[in-house]
Amino acid sequence: MGDRIDFRDGRWVVPDRPVIPYIEGDGTGPDIWRASQRVFDAVLTKVSGGKRRVEWLEVLAGEKAFKQTGNWLPEETLEAIRRHRVAIKGPLTTPVGGGIRSLNVALRQLLDLYACIRPVRYFAGVPSPMREPEKLDVVIYRENTEDVYTGVEYAAGSPEASRLLAFLRDQFGAKIRDGSALGIKPMSRFGTQRLVAKAIEYAIKTRRPSVTLVHKGNIMKFTEGAFREWGYEVAREKFAGNTIPETEAGKGKGDTGKVVIKDRIADSMFQQVLLRPEEYAVIATPNLNGDYLSDACVAQIGGLGMAPGGNVGDGYAVFEATHGTAPKYAGLDKVNPGAVILSGAMMFEELGWTDAAEAITRGLSGAITARSVTYDLARQMPGASEVSTSRFAECIIEHV
Repeated sequence: MGDRIDFRDGRWVVPDRPVIPYIEGDGTGPDIWRASQRVFDAVLTKVSGGKRRVEWLEVLAGEKAFKQTGNWLPEETLEAIRRHRVAIKGPLTTPVGGGIRSLNVALRQLLDLYACIRPVRYFAGVPSPMREPEKLDVVIYRENTEDVYTGVEYAAGSPEASRLLAFLRDQFGAKIRDGSALGIKPMSRFGTQRLVAKAIEYAIKTRRPSVTLVHKGNIMKFTEGAFREWGYEVAREKFAGNTIPETEAGKGKGDTGKVVIKDRIADSMFQQVLLRPEEYAVIATPNLNGDYLSDACVAQIGGLGMAPGGNVGDGYAVFEATHGTAPKYAGLDKVNPGAVILSGAMMFEELGWTDAAEAITRGLSGAITARSVTYDLARQMPGASEVSTSRFAECIIEHV
């Protein structure tokens, strides 16, 4: 039996044999998880000489949970993650119609996993629509619990929408069309600053040169504009010795060794990551903008099949693939497990097992360089050998 991961004084306390819950996922999830677990176990054995290993604990969510329990996200699953603090999951189906709006959003909100972290980097040999995809190497910190994703919205013509519409008109003189659906966009200093602080802490720890606040504050002045102001405020008040605003960084001071705090309007940032990607290292953004921007960045380096993700709070974390369930390929041992495998590398890095994280990344890079890849990559790589999900995992292990 393994031991529990703990969290003390802002740090993970990780035993040599931690229990880590996993959700295998829907659709292609079981195929992907089998391959990923095989890589994780083999890498840990190699880098630690058998000293470290993970005791994997399956917990249920999604279709498998609904079939067995009648609940898309059983309370037992939440309790297991709370108890063991760190979990990893494959892709989950979002119920259509009733039930939970989104299982992923529900997990983030119920566990207060306020930072959605998406590292985006290029692996040599992966097909890309860009001429120089290797220039993009960013880590996106997206606020996970606020903004329009809170789900506070009311259907057009509903009694709730009618009452809210009347209130806004009567009390504030708002000019809103009859029959409008209404949604609320809450953004707080607290939510913003803990997200930006985590992004800055990461930049300092990993010696990345900048953190860029991405917002639409020119239009939404009191929500996204406040995100910008609160971001600069926390940098100034909490990290004064380690950061410098972009407006001061260029005043003949040269390289100060400090993290440069920048900000960009969201629509401009979509151009910037295409035209000047090398100028950005860490990005901090509100929820909706971060969702769009992270997928746009991932498209530049080969697509969601290679896109890991982590949802991290204070003492709790869930790592996940960022792609869908691809049910038509379920059980065919065909799809790319790279996103979950790289999410595992993120998890090990978060827990301080950097040797394992680096070994996974090295193995994946080697498999791609050897051109032994799953169908999604092979069809765009002339001369590549198409291999199954399980065989791709073996190739990764061989190249660690």
